Amino acid sequence: MYELKLPVKVKAALDDYIVGLRATYTKDLVSVILYGSASSGEFTDRYSNVNVMVVLKETSLPNLSRAHPLVSSKKFSMISPVFFTEEYIFSSLDVFPIEFLDIVENYTVLYGKDIMSGIKVDSRNLRFQCEHELKSKLINIKRRYLISNKQKELENLLFTTFTSTLHIMRNMLRLKGINPPYMKEAILSEYEIVFGRDIKTLSKILWAKNKKMALTYRDIDALLVGFVAELEIIASAVDKL
Repeated sequence: MYELKLPVKVKAALDDYIVGLRATYTKDLVSVILYGSASSGEFTDRYSNVNVMVVLKETSLPNLSRAHPLVSSKKFSMISPVFFTEEYIFSSLDVFPIEFLDIVENYTVLYGKDIMSGIKVDSRNLRFQCEHELKSKLINIKRRYLISNKQKELENLLFTTFTSTLHIMRNMLRLKGINPPYMKEAILSEYEIVFGRDIKTLSKILWAKNKKMALTYRDIDALLVGFVAELEIIASAVDKL
């Protein structure tokens, strides 16, 4: 029996979601796996998704469409599912090393087979994916910053990009031969030591996110400016690894 550090309403939604998946797919449902902040204990109601991997025996569009009423229900809007087959997972480890390394290190089996226990990820593809992801984020955040001046949109842009960047920073530590921590504060501290960077701006963003601070437009803009400047440096650092 799994134990999760989640709000009661989120736990209840997850339980009902699994009931719905089992009713929809019966014997075709291989496993349901929770990963990310909802599994690690770092879930924050306002900014975190409940990431769920649903493993089926086959994922053709007609078969996936059977889950549409469940996935599109407002009741489960906080749950973000991905649907895979076992074969797809094992054949994609070289393409998505960051994602699968993160999952393997911290996941909870909610139902069915523990397919992650036997997974081995080759780290040789890590550097390329880290660089690609970071430079893509820079392009995206600059583009969206130029086309939007709405406070809520910029706040969401800041916090969602920051969170996903932390995942890449974890894997940069891996590339330096370090077994990376999972907690966000620990990632920043380790990054500061290993790469010799001042993490003041990044720490401010994490503090604002965790404390759900009421930020002004000026606050958000200043944090975005500082974050993009640091993101440029992080991208340059991974290029040299």
